[in-house]
Amino acid sequence: MDLPVENVQTYPRPSALEPVPNRIRALFAGVCVADSVSALRVLETHHAPTYYLPRADVLAQLTPSPGGSFCEWKGRAQYWDLGAGSETAQSATWSYPSPSDRFAQLKDHVAIYAGKMEACFVAEVRVIPQPGDFYGGWMTANVQGQIKGAPGTHHC
Repeated sequence: MDLPVENVQTYPRPSALEPVPNRIRALFAGVCVADSVSALRVLETHHAPTYYLPRADVLAQLTPSPGGSFCEWKGRAQYWDLGAGSETAQSATWSYPSPSDRFAQLKDHVAIYAGKMEACFVAEVRVIPQPGDFYGGWMTANVQGQIKGAPGTHHC
């Protein structure tokens, strides 16, 4: 399946939330740990899309992880370790337990760092993790433009 071409420079700021018309999957420790046809995504200028799956569609054990972060639009994020079998990916997911009113739909949704998984997919297109160690966007071949995360791009 071909995804439409998108350019991150055309994404809005402040960020926008929209439903995802495609199946979203994540694989870890040899198993499917997330599978959703009801995901949402956040789009923000110079960021790869960030996908949020309903918690019910995350098929792995989530355990609270220390730390957190704050987004000026979404609110305070809680991080989670993801466990599958005897394997654990530390701080591999995050959620917004009490998101801002504008992003209220993110309550009970979880985002996954693609770089901490074996593979992630949008439709059947394999995801490339957003560069860097902070942003959790999912890049696919159809996403173009200068994306934050790599050295020298934090202030695009």
